[in-house]
Amino acid sequence: MKGTTLNTVPIWEKLNLTINEAAEYSNIGINRLTELVSNPMCPFVLHVGKKKLIKRKEFESYIEKILEV
Repeated sequence: MKGTTLNTVPIWEKLNLTINEAAEYSNIGINRLTELVSNPMCPFVLHVGKKKLIKRKEFESYIEKILEV
């Protein structure tokens, strides 16, 4: 499209990430992240309909506190 620009927000500025973005951001596998967000007690998951997003700041805090994923 002529005259339009695609505005993309860098991952480190997004509030919420998709599973794929979180995997790229954290270098944790998609399957492992999917397993983590499937836990009902997961502190960093946001349910948007059937879609699961990862709250970036809470995810960063979680990663800083744990010793093993």
